[in-house]
Amino acid sequence: MNMMGIVFSNIYDEQLGEITSRRTLASLPFGGRYRLVDFVLSNMVNANITNVGVITKQNYQSLMDHLGSGKEWDLDRKVDGLFILPPFGSGQKSIYRGRLEALWGTRRFLERSNEEYVLLADTHIICNMDYQDMLKEHVQSGADISIITKRENITGRDDARDLIVRSGLDGRVKEVLMHYGVPGVEDCGIGMYILKRTFLLTLLQEAHSYHLVDFEREILQAKCNLINIHSIHFHGQTLCVDSIGRYFNANMALLNAQVREEIFFSHGPIYTKILDEVPTRYATGCKVTNSLLADGCTIRGCVENSILFRGVKVGSGAKIKNCILMQDTKIEDNVELHYTICDKDVTITKGRLLVGAPGHQIVIAKNKVV
Repeated sequence: MNMMGIVFSNIYDEQLGEITSRRTLASLPFGGRYRLVDFVLSNMVNANITNVGVITKQNYQSLMDHLGSGKEWDLDRKVDGLFILPPFGSGQKSIYRGRLEALWGTRRFLERSNEEYVLLADTHIICNMDYQDMLKEHVQSGADISIITKRENITGRDDARDLIVRSGLDGRVKEVLMHYGVPGVEDCGIGMYILKRTFLLTLLQEAHSYHLVDFEREILQAKCNLINIHSIHFHGQTLCVDSIGRYFNANMALLNAQVREEIFFSHGPIYTKILDEVPTRYATGCKVTNSLLADGCTIRGCVENSILFRGVKVGSGAKIKNCILMQDTKIEDNVELHYTICDKDVTITKGRLLVGAPGHQIVIAKNKVV
């Protein structure tokens, strides 16, 4: 059984405000040295998926810079490999409005591929998953479409999920709910679907004929009693990034050693673009507690419960607590930051005090001086 991959890079861009204003969600920095796209790409490669298309929409220069030829994921191949699928690539006259229109624009890529099955995946869910196990369960079920789900406890409207799947004991989906926030335990879709390539092409032709644009609403929800849709449960660790708050919480979760072990190693390693830097320098008198620091940093102050990316500089007397500082951020002397997210190349000048809250982090846009 062979399978190809289609990655959607832009699905949740608008929900993360400043930090995705100049980049796609897929290229959003995460965990000190990674990008969100690294996780789904690494999972695919670890499952021997060697034909991968990445659908882009806008602001995808940073994504292209990061992916390059796909060498870090062993996707720089003479046959198959990594393909960037930009908008207007197949003669479209407008930017796609939904997943179906995005896939319609890639139909030539799908038609010339030879794999029997297709994995459709978003990049907002961070996990370490064996896609071959998921494919085997899909084939055994005899389903037309399989939705990969995670059972989670919904706490209320503020914790609403985009896709809720209710199925019978045999796993066949009976009901699909959208944007559902009623408290309770539900099977939540995590933006990953498996189906036959030929069946996908048939769906796309039909959807184009009826001007359908939304895969979840107009295919999964509308047709759940007309076609065989199956739910596949994923029992591993997942971290969701579809808002600023969840991005912050997902990074902070990596401070737990058990979470790190599962996310980065449970079904294979997570690969990323290699950028060699000197080791991080810890100056005399500095203090670092329960934090993740990438290479190339210089620490002279205090860092606690924080994630620091490559090249971050923390000045003398500075206090950094519960913060995310992206690449080449410069914190000058006697600065105090709490619950703050600094994008790349931010400078916080001497003596500044910025205090966010656990449920409302301060976000400093790229290249800003505060």
